[in-house]
Amino acid sequence: MTRHLLAIPSLALLFCLHLSPALAQTPPDTSPPSPGASAAPAPIAPEELARLYLVRKDYAAAEAVFRKLVQQQPKNAFYWNELGITLHNQMEMDAARKCYEKSAKLDSHYADAANNIGTAWYDLHRYSKAIRAYKRAISLKDDNASFHMSLGYAYFADKKYEEAIASFHRAAELDPHVFDRSTSRAGTAVLDRTIEGDRGRFYFLLAKSFAQAGNLERCVIYLRKARDEGYKDIDSAKTDPAFAAVLKDPAIQEILFPPPPNAQPNE
Repeated sequence: MTRHLLAIPSLALLFCLHLSPALAQTPPDTSPPSPGASAAPAPIAPEELARLYLVRKDYAAAEAVFRKLVQQQPKNAFYWNELGITLHNQMEMDAARKCYEKSAKLDSHYADAANNIGTAWYDLHRYSKAIRAYKRAISLKDDNASFHMSLGYAYFADKKYEEAIASFHRAAELDPHVFDRSTSRAGTAVLDRTIEGDRGRFYFLLAKSFAQAGNLERCVIYLRKARDEGYKDIDSAKTDPAFAAVLKDPAIQEILFPPPPNAQPNE
């Protein structure tokens, strides 16, 4: 499977900056600096420093900080999950999974940890276990589109195509743009570049999901990708009820009913 990076929370850097008002203040136990003198910057809190390392993709440095934090606060579920992310990005899958499981054990309602367990199992090609973990995450947070998307990937990898369609459809309902992003704000996300095997079928299923959701634009995008990947059963869209509402659109017609190679344009 092609290596992929875990998603760092997209607000991580802003979160760090908002958590650091002290950086712009004079410590209360010191006198105000004299005019022209430069005040020494306040030290950055370890958690903020680790997040900055994550933003910079310096995963080894982030790991070192989070290891100290879990030693100091061994019952902090968030720190265990973040430590798992640093290990996962270094492809230490078993170690990462154990951190996620520790996090989930400490906080049984922590949906991100459950989702990350699923992604660790996915990367280990243990798709049935990944499916169970993703379902657990969804049971805790059903409105997270990336969780449903990742479940769809796991179903697809396990060759459970109807279940994959249903999961992709739900993800598209919640967020039509979720498949366009390379990261997930809440944790890890499996990307379509990790798909093994029949990529044409994968794109066809995405097109079908968007057709069912009434999203013509993205249906066209993924149906065209399926065609370009050489999906052999693309003509099934002509009679599939899921495509009925979009079948007469000119862009869909161009994909499914291309003119013969020697056809001349109308005069």
